[in-house]
Amino acid sequence: MTPSNTPQAVTVAPGAKKIGDVILDVKNISLAFGGVKALTDISFNVREHEIRAIIGPNGAGKSSMLNCINGVYTPQHGSITFRGQTFSHMDSHQVASMGIGRTFQNLALFKGMSVLDNIMSGRNLKIKSNILLQALRIGPAEREEIMHREAVERIIDFLEIQAYRKTPVGQLPYGLQKRVDLGRALAMEPQVLLLDEPMAGMNVEEKQDMCRFVLDVNDEFGTTVVLIEHDMGVVMDISDRVVVLDYGKKIGDGTPDEVRNNEDVISAYLGTSH
Repeated sequence: MTPSNTPQAVTVAPGAKKIGDVILDVKNISLAFGGVKALTDISFNVREHEIRAIIGPNGAGKSSMLNCINGVYTPQHGSITFRGQTFSHMDSHQVASMGIGRTFQNLALFKGMSVLDNIMSGRNLKIKSNILLQALRIGPAEREEIMHREAVERIIDFLEIQAYRKTPVGQLPYGLQKRVDLGRALAMEPQVLLLDEPMAGMNVEEKQDMCRFVLDVNDEFGTTVVLIEHDMGVVMDISDRVVVLDYGKKIGDGTPDEVRNNEDVISAYLGTSH
């Protein structure tokens, strides 16, 4: 059986990193909009320091699953446990405060603002000074701003976008805008990073760059990554484990090799080999 998309030249050496204990545990999540069931009794877990992929056809419920995890949607049934604390529902601010970051499928950047200011907006939860002190830039507020700007500059260097730091985001190519979106999520220093199709719409070179950044975020920052991606070459190359959804139900869960050889997955998503 051959994946539907051409694999990218990104590989992960077996045993190159240490996977920890379960950091995020999703149990029996069901979500419906009126009479339409988006998710039905979905359970899976995410281990610390791993890259956990969620795959499935369009309409399978992948983004809805991320929206339940980061508090955009409230599931009718089930629970989510993060670092030992169990919730039936969390709001988005609470989720971000606890250390779960998110990028979205559709870019929601401030197009008229510079790259630096867009990434700086990801530091909002970490800013302690009140608005007046921030506006006046005096005393502790000035020192705090300098500290946050230094953190943002490190992210800009990491993502190799130094040449565009003062450029309005709306003037950048799509692939670079996606990189800025990743940078804004990294600015909040998440323990778990939810990436909703970070490589959608990219050409081969841009995908290879983004794969490298995702791997480096996972390796150098120690950030746990939950990834939605349609490019099966990317998924199979960079993921530690994969969960497969189809019509809102889980049909597969395991290592890339286990999922690749799962007959239900082959039939529903990857296509039957001949």
